[in-house]
Amino acid sequence: MRRAIVLAAALVAGCGHFPRVPGLLGGPTFDEAGFAAKDIPTYRLRREPGGAPTETVIGSVRHYKIRQGDTLLDVARYYDLGYNEIVDANPGVDAFVPPVGTEVVLPTASVLPCCSYEGIVVNIPEMRLYYFRPDPDDARTIRVTAYPVGLGRDDWRTPRGKFRVRAKTVNPRWNIPESIRREHIRERGDDRTFIPGGDPENPLGKYRLQLTRSLYGIHGTDIPWGVGMQVTHGCVRLYPEDIERLYPDVPIGTPVEFVYQPVKVGRRRGAVYVEVHRDIYKYTGSLAKAARRAIAHQGVASDVDARRVDAALKEAAGLPVRVSPDDRVARTGE
Repeated sequence: MRRAIVLAAALVAGCGHFPRVPGLLGGPTFDEAGFAAKDIPTYRLRREPGGAPTETVIGSVRHYKIRQGDTLLDVARYYDLGYNEIVDANPGVDAFVPPVGTEVVLPTASVLPCCSYEGIVVNIPEMRLYYFRPDPDDARTIRVTAYPVGLGRDDWRTPRGKFRVRAKTVNPRWNIPESIRREHIRERGDDRTFIPGGDPENPLGKYRLQLTRSLYGIHGTDIPWGVGMQVTHGCVRLYPEDIERLYPDVPIGTPVEFVYQPVKVGRRRGAVYVEVHRDIYKYTGSLAKAARRAIAHQGVASDVDARRVDAALKEAAGLPVRVSPDDRVARTGE
């Protein structure tokens, strides 16, 4: 957490983005137009009569070769990843000056959090939001789109719980809570009581989904490079282009759940996968115990290799790792 806060401060000071000439070196263009046009996939999943998907691993891991002037933060934003995701998947790679030619892992695959597949689900340790909704063309299919998010600092933790979307606002005014205002006065002499909608310093960005727990919301940001970091006062921040796509699709009344699952377990084509993230708020105690509970809850204990689970826990790279024995995968035809 301390590392993320230090990096966030550097980003606010303007140290985190190295400009490039658009299109000069080929490949993706890391500017606002390029980010706005990026691909954000939506997955269609067949579901069982009870509503759960038959397969709960989405996407696939990709790779990217670093060019002159790239930062991992630019790469992460273009491929719709958070800072935490790309750094955890590429340990030892400098986030701000990665060596040219380095092939970095893009963790663009994930196990779905268990076990609600309706509305918005935010998995706090993963710092990722999932939006589930029925497929209008097929009652036996659900659609899911996932977005990286920035969440609460350790002293302003994003809460666990179930809520609903109670209101939606374009260019919301931020009425600064008194506790946060006192912090602003103490840290930088800023005694403002509100920041108007549309102000470039408004941390809510252009769009906000207000929740039934009024202190918290899902919104954009004035500092995109904080996505994937613990930098908020508990709210959920998305990249500006992500909230712009999510906002119109979410009706008032949509259920919202904030869960805490550093270890997720899922299935794809008969194989079992485990995905492990850091226990950012230290709620879990033991990731190994969390893995055992998740495996038991999913009823897949007989289909996993304990050594592979241990390896996934040790690495904690935020990537789905196949933990089925090879002979079990061969029998199921993966």
